[in-house]
Amino acid sequence: MSKKRKKWLNRLLKLSLLLAVIFILTIVISTDFFRSFGSTVRGDDLVRLKRSPHFNGKTFANPVATQVIPKFTFWGMMKRWWSEKGERRPRKPLAIATPHADEFRNPPPTGIRLAWLGHSTVLLEVEGVRILTDPVWAKRCSPSSLAGPKRFHPPPLAIDDLPHLDAIIISHDHYDHLDRTAVKKLACRGVLFITSLGVGSHLKKWGIPPRQIRELDWWESHTLDSGSITITATPARHFSGRGLSRNRTFWSSWVILGKSKRIFFCGDTGMFPGFTEIAEKYSPFDLTLLKIGAYDRFWPDVHLHPRETLEVNRILQGKTMLPIHWGTFNLAFHPWQEPIQTLLHAAKGQPGQIITPRPGQVVDLDHLPAFPPWWEE
Repeated sequence: MSKKRKKWLNRLLKLSLLLAVIFILTIVISTDFFRSFGSTVRGDDLVRLKRSPHFNGKTFANPVATQVIPKFTFWGMMKRWWSEKGERRPRKPLAIATPHADEFRNPPPTGIRLAWLGHSTVLLEVEGVRILTDPVWAKRCSPSSLAGPKRFHPPPLAIDDLPHLDAIIISHDHYDHLDRTAVKKLACRGVLFITSLGVGSHLKKWGIPPRQIRELDWWESHTLDSGSITITATPARHFSGRGLSRNRTFWSSWVILGKSKRIFFCGDTGMFPGFTEIAEKYSPFDLTLLKIGAYDRFWPDVHLHPRETLEVNRILQGKTMLPIHWGTFNLAFHPWQEPIQTLLHAAKGQPGQIITPRPGQVVDLDHLPAFPPWWEE
């Protein structure tokens, strides 16, 4: 090998090492020195996990055989991501609503009021109690602040402008449902976090006091201090993980029971027989918060298709359904409007009503307004 060629290869090696160092440093810094990944479950928390009938000693499992994303599909997914050029993001900024503080000044004495803040984040007011689901305010649902799916629209309401909260439900630990920066800021209010087994380890890692955390296994319940609302973790068909390992923490759907009102929040789930069991115990529901987005043939077991969502609502005897888990992040290959269009088309003649408020719109279930198709504007 000539001296000139050796010199060129030596320079190339140095450049490659420099780029590798820059890449690693970028990852480290953009994930806040890996803090975004959370923590593994240890000590007494691990002892409790091992008592769960859904934990096999190493990981949690679904009650039915479930395929998440097959390993052999990775390159196929990458090919589709670059080759399929569907409208996976809005072409123009979305016209969202901006709630005013006065709209939350007095909680509804009866009935249910809500504001969908995007994806699976919903501000619920039921029988004088305020509950926030899966709070995500981040620009990207990713461990990195520089890469990952970016929001279609800003959060309609700043965290500082949220009214008093009585509880926050976190269904599981995926980045589009658990935002580290948001929960740290919300924890300063002293609010109670109710979540699935194992997820509390992330919260404790981020400095949230254990007294503000309640972890529940399926069919376990917690009654809020008001005494009027009970929150129960119920089955779901999904998976978990924020780092390289999967299913070390649990996932749940949720039932919110008041003295006269019943609400179901699906969290993240695919179709499975567990909905029938939930219905037998708790239906009918006054309101169901059901996911309709981020489905695909590569992961049919863990995300509902809109037509399956309608079937779930029928099983649960949902009187009013709020479609969630769409219109905020690009998490699948389908066009961003397709979930709501498919849902409404398939829902013609189906029982129950579907409400489609724009993000940030405050809705009183006792006085429903008309809902124009804002996604087509």
